[in-house]
Amino acid sequence: MEFQTADLCDAHENRVKVVSPMFRSYGGRGAFCGRITTLKVFEDNSLVRTALEGPGEGKVLVVDGGGSMRCALVGDQLALLGVKNQWAGVIVYGCIRDSKAIGTMELGLFALGTHPLKSIKKGAGDRDIAVTFGGVTFTPGHFIYADADGVVVSETSLL
Repeated sequence: MEFQTADLCDAHENRVKVVSPMFRSYGGRGAFCGRITTLKVFEDNSLVRTALEGPGEGKVLVVDGGGSMRCALVGDQLALLGVKNQWAGVIVYGCIRDSKAIGTMELGLFALGTHPLKSIKKGAGDRDIAVTFGGVTFTPGHFIYADADGVVVSETSLL
C-alpha cells in the first residue's frame, strides 16, 4: 500500500495527529501502516516477544519503552518473529539492537536509537492500553502511518 505521510496530512489535516520527529528507520520496509496495538514496558522486552509471536495481521506494534536509552527492546530475533507473523511494523519509544540484520528484513521498524545491551526479562508491562509519547496518544485499534517524513496517527483508516 503506497502512501506519503505528507500527503495524508494535506488531505486529512483535521483527522491526523503528527508525532514529534524523534525516530530513525531501521527496518527493511521504509514505509508502513496499520492498526495500532500497544505495549507499555520499561527495559523489559518479554511482552514484546509475546506480542510478535502472535498473528500480526498487518498491524503495527507501538512499544512505549519510556524513552529508555539504557538497553534494547527489539533485536533481530524479535524482528524476525514480526516478519514471520505478518506484522507491518514496530515503533519503539526506546532502543533496538542488531540494526544491520533488521535493515535487511521486510518489516518497518522505527526507534529512537540503538543499544547493544539486551533488556531484562521479568514479564512486566501492560498490553493494549493507550500510551502517550511524542505529543500523541496511541490508542489500540486506531491507525498509524510511518515513512521517511514522519509518523501520523488517525482514529480511522485514511487509505
